[in-house]
Amino acid sequence: MEVEKFQYDNKIVSKFALATVIWGVIGMLVGLLIACQLVWPSLNLTSWLTFGRIRPLHTNAVIFAFVGNGIFAGVYYSLQRLLKTRMWSDKLSNINFWGWQLIILSAVITLPLGYTTSKEYAELEWPIDIAITLLWVVFGWNMFATILKRRVKHLYVAIWFYIATFVTVAVLHIVNSFEFPIHFMKSYSWYAGVQDALVQWWYGHNAVAFFLTTPYLGLMYYFVPKAANRPVYSYRLSIIHFWALIFIYIWAGPHHLLYTALPDWAQSLGVVFSIMLIAPSWGGMLNGLLTLRGAWDKVRDNVVLKFMVVALTCYGMATFEGPMLSLKSVNLISHFTDWTIAHVHVGGLGWNGMLTFGMLYFIIPKIYRKPLYSKKLANAHFWIATLGILLYAIPMYWAGFAQGLMWQQFNPDGTLVNKDFLETVTQLRPFFAMRAAGGALFIIGAVMMSYNLLKTALAGKLVANEDAEAVNALVIEHKKEKKEYWHKVVERKPVRMLILSLVVILIGGAIEIIPTFLVSSNVKTISSVKPYTPLELEGRDLYIREGCNNCHSQMVRPLRFETARYGEYSKAGEFVYDHPFLWGSKRTGPDLHREGVGNKQNRPDSWHYLHMMEPASISPGSIMPTYEWLIEDDLNAEHVLNKMSAMKSMGVPYENIEEQAVRDSIDAQAKRIAKSVLYDITKDNYTEEDVASLKQKEIVALIAYLQRLGSDINKLEATKTE
Repeated sequence: MEVEKFQYDNKIVSKFALATVIWGVIGMLVGLLIACQLVWPSLNLTSWLTFGRIRPLHTNAVIFAFVGNGIFAGVYYSLQRLLKTRMWSDKLSNINFWGWQLIILSAVITLPLGYTTSKEYAELEWPIDIAITLLWVVFGWNMFATILKRRVKHLYVAIWFYIATFVTVAVLHIVNSFEFPIHFMKSYSWYAGVQDALVQWWYGHNAVAFFLTTPYLGLMYYFVPKAANRPVYSYRLSIIHFWALIFIYIWAGPHHLLYTALPDWAQSLGVVFSIMLIAPSWGGMLNGLLTLRGAWDKVRDNVVLKFMVVALTCYGMATFEGPMLSLKSVNLISHFTDWTIAHVHVGGLGWNGMLTFGMLYFIIPKIYRKPLYSKKLANAHFWIATLGILLYAIPMYWAGFAQGLMWQQFNPDGTLVNKDFLETVTQLRPFFAMRAAGGALFIIGAVMMSYNLLKTALAGKLVANEDAEAVNALVIEHKKEKKEYWHKVVERKPVRMLILSLVVILIGGAIEIIPTFLVSSNVKTISSVKPYTPLELEGRDLYIREGCNNCHSQMVRPLRFETARYGEYSKAGEFVYDHPFLWGSKRTGPDLHREGVGNKQNRPDSWHYLHMMEPASISPGSIMPTYEWLIEDDLNAEHVLNKMSAMKSMGVPYENIEEQAVRDSIDAQAKRIAKSVLYDITKDNYTEEDVASLKQKEIVALIAYLQRLGSDINKLEATKTE
């Protein structure tokens, strides 16, 4: 048997590890800023640093910059060692690295400037989506070519998860990113209303599943046994865990849309498969923890294992809580509240954060051939980070319970106790402050780690090309084992593994999504629902630009306390012209779907004008930022004809989209709103010059959109009455 010599590429690992640390601290600092903005609204310093604009920057930074770079660092390190070969192409590895950093930089620039699709975890505009697709192909090509030139016979379990991650993320990203470009940094989702919501949360839930979970399970299967110097607890359990997880996970997205206008059958499927998801999720957690059986003394002394044990524990907690939140009785309390924020951060900080920290503490000393600079500092980081998670999560759970119950509380006479939504917000500010303190602790720990790893790297020297040797098992004559386990056949065939993974994940998505598009009875039209006027369409885009959907939902659920507070519940047919949908997932402010003229609130145009200019003066105690630039900046309707043409191409029944007719429509509606605002504010003491000036401002378009929300259903009721 000839031993072959080769070298591992550690340089690419060190690049991704460095990027993980840098972007991790930046993403967490943005998170701390938005947490503080909910306590001190004055921290919304400029238009491009408001909560609505930088909240998606935080989520994108921690998911795609921190966790994404962590995935690449861990995969490039472990894959080479599991396959006993160098990555197939150093050039592709570097394209993957620099391309990914450019994508992150583009997000840092575009999201604060208001260039967003508004779809959670998929906010980046179409040119960046194309770049993500190309970079993901580069990563997958390099990974799979490396697998094909391996020196081992069977693929280890971690690699199964890497393959499933690659193929599923590709499908999710492509399907959810079907967009109609308007111009270089503006597009509309190809889907509308209910269909858009289903596709988005099929993507959103499975972005958590296949970007934040499956690759990290692969990393867990490599780094926990390596750090403990023990084999994984159960090979057969890992097989069940893998196939059951990727099959079941893909079905669970609709549990984000319970009690909404989504068809009941789709909601029920989401609930059923979410409950089933407990089994494979806990199978993975137990397989990781039981790998350490009999080795708990190592956990006490090994800081890497400490981080990984807490990571697995948080994974177990989050994957028990997720299915529990999919139960309608629990979701009734939790949905739109801070309970969800607590849940996702147990997973984000605990599972992803702590496992990433442990992985970095393992990798850096190895590739720099130097013991960790300070074990004391690493242990201090562990305890500070753990305390930070607790101080973050517990107040948010409490806030979530309080919100959910306060929204539902009725007086004996049948009226709402907290009729004004703001009453439920002011009660939560102490919890928001505690959450910020917990986040700050977590960041302090990350900074301590950065210092510790930097000192370790400076004291050592990067082994850019690490010498290794192995026998090439693929060229050796193998006799078939008499009792070879059936799954070994799949493990020897990476192409077969990829195809089977693709088939398994496509089943659930196809069964949920295809009928929603093809069966017309799933979304019944309403005759009174008409397309947005040109000015309302521009106002809707301003609403999206400012990230209003990050704090306000547009979905009144068919629940007594919701209809008592907001009015008639939302119908699927009301959203048929909404590209994209704007149902939201969190209520820091009240629901807005019945905000328009003729609805329960029935506020005048001037109220919206004053509220955007100085929210706290109109709603004392409000934590909403001011939007004075909407009153100062002129509306740019340069692309309105392109927008309407795009909408028409997607089935919105616009008839007259000739330029003059559209300009006249905008002018007439803007003039009416401007006069209404000025009349109320100045008591009829205004001039035509004042009207001419105000009607050109962005605020007028936004008011037009807000006053349209939910008003079409009133026209239908009026017709029935007549």
